[in-house]
Amino acid sequence: MKLQTAGAKGVAVGKNVEGKTVFVSGAVPGDVVNAQVIKSKKNYIEAEAVEFLEYSPYRVEPRCQHFGVCGGCKWQNLSYQKQLEFKEEEVMNNLTRIGKIEGFKKVNILPSEEQYFYRNKLEFSFSNSRWLTFNEIKSGEEIEDRNALGFHIPKQWSKVLDIKECYLQKEPSNQIRLFVKELVQKYKMEFYDLKQQLGFLRTLMIRSNSKNELLVFVQFFQENKEKREILLSSIQEKFSEVKTIMYAINPKGNDSIYDLSVETFSGEGYLEEEIEGLKFKIGAKSFFQTNYKQAVRLYEITREFADLKGDEIVYDLYTGTGTIAQFISKKAKKVIGVESVPEAIKAAKENAKYNQIENCTFYCGDMKDIFTDEFITENGHPDVIIADPPRDGMHKKVVETILNIRAEKIVYVSCNSATQARDLELMKDQYQVVKVQAVDMFPQTHHVESVALLKLKAL
Repeated sequence: MKLQTAGAKGVAVGKNVEGKTVFVSGAVPGDVVNAQVIKSKKNYIEAEAVEFLEYSPYRVEPRCQHFGVCGGCKWQNLSYQKQLEFKEEEVMNNLTRIGKIEGFKKVNILPSEEQYFYRNKLEFSFSNSRWLTFNEIKSGEEIEDRNALGFHIPKQWSKVLDIKECYLQKEPSNQIRLFVKELVQKYKMEFYDLKQQLGFLRTLMIRSNSKNELLVFVQFFQENKEKREILLSSIQEKFSEVKTIMYAINPKGNDSIYDLSVETFSGEGYLEEEIEGLKFKIGAKSFFQTNYKQAVRLYEITREFADLKGDEIVYDLYTGTGTIAQFISKKAKKVIGVESVPEAIKAAKENAKYNQIENCTFYCGDMKDIFTDEFITENGHPDVIIADPPRDGMHKKVVETILNIRAEKIVYVSCNSATQARDLELMKDQYQVVKVQAVDMFPQTHHVESVALLKLKAL
C-alpha cells in the first residue's frame, strides 16, 4: 500500500485494495508499506507499518539519536518543505470538509525561521525505572543504572526515556540536564518512582528568553534541605546564564505545579521577555508561547488581520496572560481581555501595569456566562473580537454569544484547525470567512496554528 498524504496527529494515509482509508503510524507519506491492522472501523482502518517495500522520496535522515522512541518530534524524518505542505493541507481540508467553508483567500503558510532549537521551555522527568532500549533488552545483561532524566514514553507514563541530547532548546539546556543527572547520582539522591510515588527528585524545568537568560525550576517530592541546596547551588555556580533558580515541594500524585507554592532559591523569580517594547515577566508557572520568534509573527498576523485603525473596541477572548491584548493595544481604543483562569488574569493585570498600558481591562470568568447586556453596556460594544481558545475550541454557548454580539470582525486563532472549522461552520450564516493563514509553530511535529479572519455579512 502506498501512503499518499498525512492525516490527523501526523499519521500517514493510504487506501487498501478495497479502497478503504487506512491511517498508518510509523511511516511517512510516499512510503510503500505492509501494515498490521490495529483497529478496524466502518469507514477507516488504523494500522502500523511493519514492513517497508519502498521508502518515500520525502524522507530525510533524523538528527536525533532518540528519534522513533521519544515521541516528541515524529516528523524529523520528513523534509521540512513537505511538513509545511501537509500542515497547510490539513488546515484547508478541515475548513472545507468539516466547516464546509468556501470562497476564502488562502494565505501561504508561515514557515518557522528555526527548525531546531526553537523552544524556550522544556520539562524533564526523573525516574528510577528508565525505558530500556531494544538493544539493552536483547543483550540479556543485567542493567544496573535504571535512573533517567528525560521525557515520558508516549502512552507509557511510568516509563521515562533518558535523554542524551535534545535538539529542541538551545544550549546550555542539554549541558544543564546532563550536569544535574551526574551531580545527583554522585550524591546518591533518589530519582522518583512514578509507580510507588517515592523518592526525592521529580522534575526539572528549563526556561529561556530571547537574550538566552535561563530560569531553572526543580520539583522535589519531599524536602531535604541539605541535598536541595547542594543541587541548586551547584547549578548556580556552574552556569552563569541561569539568572534565577526556583523550586517546589510536591507530595501529590501528579506533577502539576499550579496549586503549589513555588519558592525562589536565587535571582528575581522570573525572566523578562520583550516583544515590540512590551515586557513580560515569565516565572515557573507562567504561560508563554514556547516558540518565541513564531509567537511574535503569530501576533503580527493577528494584528494585521484585525486591521485596527485606532478607534476600535476589541474583545480578546481566552486572553490568557494578556499577551495578544497588550500587543494590539497601541492600535486600539480599548481592549477587553477575558479568561477563566484566575492566575492568568492576575498575570495579565500585572504585565499591563508593568508596561504602563492603561487601555487594557481584564476580566476573569466563564466566557459563556460573562457577556451579559450589563457587561457590554459597561465595556462598550466590540468592533473586533479576537478568540484564541484551547484545543477543544469554543463552547457552543460562547459561539452563540458571539453571534448575538455581532462584532464587525472576528479573528479566530487556533491550535486545532478541526475544532476551528467546527466553530466556523456554526458562524457561517452570519459571518463570511475572508482569509486563512496557517502558521508553523512546531517544526518536526504535526502541530500547526491557524488564523482566520471573519467579517459580518450584511443583513
